[in-house]
Amino acid sequence: ELGYLLRTARSRRFYPTARLLAVARDISASDPLYAVASEASELLRDKTGETGLVGRIESGVVKVLAFTEGRHPLRYMQNVGDKLSLHVSAMGKAILALGTPDEAARQLRLKPLRKLAEGTITDLAALEAQVAQAREQGWIWVENEGDNGLAALAVAGHVGGEPIALSVAGPTDRLRQQRERCLAALQEVHALALRPRMRDTATT
Repeated sequence: ELGYLLRTARSRRFYPTARLLAVARDISASDPLYAVASEASELLRDKTGETGLVGRIESGVVKVLAFTEGRHPLRYMQNVGDKLSLHVSAMGKAILALGTPDEAARQLRLKPLRKLAEGTITDLAALEAQVAQAREQGWIWVENEGDNGLAALAVAGHVGGEPIALSVAGPTDRLRQQRERCLAALQEVHALALRPRMRDTATT
């Protein structure tokens, strides 16, 4: 009667309406986490020209909290609310690096480790080693793992005690050339938005 749900004539199933979606968007917009995520993704785009993303882990996958598309004609596209496979996500692995090796292994076992692109890592030991390296250096680089021709850099920290990750993503060849600049931008935005900081080291 209030217009938040509708019911089909044959199956009599209930479905949410656009009115309920508008309320949900208003709630999300007032959530400080989403405000921080939105501003961070915009800053990343402004500093790099590449797509900026913010995400968190939910039930063994990475949920995109904020997304600001890059300025290049060829750019990485994603939508807020999309869910990414943890074992190919730079954001997911950066978050795993905040915790213990046991917790990382547990999270990686929650979903099948499917081959999605030529660089996808499906061996659990290799994934754990990749996360360990991210834990040591304070950031992570992935390329051609979720999609061929796609690369991403990510760092992670906490907002209000919740672990989230910042990422810059784009075509592999272009990001390889701009990796140092993108990493510097990530670390700068990280220092502004997230606490505590992951340990910074010289890039290789």
